[in-house]
Amino acid sequence: MASKLPAVDSAAYSEGSIRVLKGLEPVKQRPGMYTRTDNPLHVIQEVLDNAADEALGGYGKRIKTTLHADGSVAIEDDGRGIPFGLHPEEKVPVVEIVFTRLHAGGKFDKGKGGAYSFSGGLHGVGVSVTNALAKRLEVTTHREGQVAKIVFAAGDVIEPLQVRKAVEGDRRQGTTIRVWPDAKYFETAQLPMAELAHLLRSKAVLMPGVTVSLVNEKTKDSQSWQYKGGLRDYLMQTLNGEPVIPLFEGEGFAKDNDNFAEGEGAQWCVAFTEDGQPVRESYVNLIPTSAGGTHESGLRDGLFTAVKSFVDLHSLLPKGVKLLPEDVFARASYVLSAKVLDPQFQGQIKERLNSRDAVRLVSSFVRPALELWLNEHVEYGRKLAELAIKAAQSRQKAGQKVEKRKGSGVAVLPGKLTDCESKDTSHNEVFLVEGDSAGGSAKMGRDKECQAVLPLRGKVLNTWEVERDRLFANTEIHDIAVAIGVDPHGPDDTPDLSGLRYGKICILSDADVDGSHIQVLLLTLFFRHFPKLIEAGHVYVARPPLFRVDAPARGKKPASKTYALDEGELTAILDKLRKEGVREGAWNISRFKGLGEMSAEQLWDTTLNPDTRRLLPVQLGRSGFADTESLITKLMGKGEAAARRELMELHGDAVEIDV
Repeated sequence: MASKLPAVDSAAYSEGSIRVLKGLEPVKQRPGMYTRTDNPLHVIQEVLDNAADEALGGYGKRIKTTLHADGSVAIEDDGRGIPFGLHPEEKVPVVEIVFTRLHAGGKFDKGKGGAYSFSGGLHGVGVSVTNALAKRLEVTTHREGQVAKIVFAAGDVIEPLQVRKAVEGDRRQGTTIRVWPDAKYFETAQLPMAELAHLLRSKAVLMPGVTVSLVNEKTKDSQSWQYKGGLRDYLMQTLNGEPVIPLFEGEGFAKDNDNFAEGEGAQWCVAFTEDGQPVRESYVNLIPTSAGGTHESGLRDGLFTAVKSFVDLHSLLPKGVKLLPEDVFARASYVLSAKVLDPQFQGQIKERLNSRDAVRLVSSFVRPALELWLNEHVEYGRKLAELAIKAAQSRQKAGQKVEKRKGSGVAVLPGKLTDCESKDTSHNEVFLVEGDSAGGSAKMGRDKECQAVLPLRGKVLNTWEVERDRLFANTEIHDIAVAIGVDPHGPDDTPDLSGLRYGKICILSDADVDGSHIQVLLLTLFFRHFPKLIEAGHVYVARPPLFRVDAPARGKKPASKTYALDEGELTAILDKLRKEGVREGAWNISRFKGLGEMSAEQLWDTTLNPDTRRLLPVQLGRSGFADTESLITKLMGKGEAAARRELMELHGDAVEIDV
């Protein structure tokens, strides 16, 4: 007897069910995708960053922020003023386009004749997000002897553009933007005053000679900052106490014949202290990167390479001690300001720089400058070496303690595990790699010091309904458990994690459907039988790219290789190349059929290198263990076909499938 499929209500899902979000609707529907929603500071920062970009380009010397008594915030600059004539293609005033279109602005064209050589990113959302999340927004722009004003409410024009001739008393040029943030989009409407003051002060630090001021109408307070000594003055004021080693500062910017675009580079100021909390601040084109990124990795790499070179030259390293980058970086305080022509940030709020070339860019200027400085100041070089060696010895002692706790009788490690040299568990990581060929590339491309590789043959067993005492019947699972050094356990158990051999357990599979299936099977294994490893933050998913785009030189930018995780990123990369003036089809797109197709160097650059890879931590969602367990049961349970069908019918259209 044939089984009947459940009836589907065709009226519930039809052509009319598909809704296309237009204009600024996506921002209002999901504000958290575009900005921080704990308070309105980030939407105010979008306006401030535009004013700072004018000053960065040399067009302005003053930025004033006013907190009005009615809860609005005004930012005024003396830059060129936003253009208000009709856009040649759209036939709409340019100032209106800037505030009402998500992907519109003056920062896409970085070539000759572009409005901005350096600016805070190319995400293309910016002040349009501020406008979408504001009850009211007023723009007044002064340029070319005219004054123009336009007013918006909830992102829509409510007072069309009005233009008049400038009269006596009007400013010659500049922009004033006044914003009334809509409290319904934020957890609190209150601006964090300390954070705002810090942000404004940092702009003044990074632009010597530019005056940045803050006026609070409610409290009648006002503050003003102008730094002529730049990063040095700022770091000295922020560090309460004298550093052990005097400040090491410098700058370096690319010229025409370098491997980078003209003007790209960095300024830095570094100090080393014996105790206290290090002060660490970094910026890209004046955008504060609170979560760091590849420019900070470049600073770390440059500092480590220079110090290691000095230590080797003077034979200062005691026998049995091995220096690592974090040993040099542990006591470093710094302010770093990088200039990158085409910065790629993680997420819309630009808290972390992802541009791969920034590691090499910053390191290439920092390393030779510090090597020279250390050899000119040998006594300080010895002090710095002493600090780093002390940190290395403490780290190695901690690692040895862990080894002693393991005792004798440790299971024999799997033969196909290529282990790392370091015994420091917190620093070590193991990659569970799909396939022997990919495992070969990973073994050649890895950092032998701290990265281990365990190749897995075929698809791992679905362990959702496998009893714990039957797990080790499967060779692959046995090898995984022995390699990581932790026994299988349940969510309510208290397993002994002292035997854990790696601080990071990284699932590395192809960027296709089969690879995703292997990811799911391994995540199922860890969630069901090693949940405390997920809870303690030891499990990660590596994200290798699916495409590589080779682009020719354009404008100031040399030829480049860019990697894309998926079709969406590939489309964004090609759109950007078109906007940069690259002829259609002048680029070359390579698709990786699997990790085995990637060379060891490519795998290192994109997936293994801690400075440039994208590694996702595996965490329990807000719903907690019980709800996650229920969902995985639907997905992985053998008797759950009906529940899976229902899940696919409800959410299948939200998934992009690559077949």
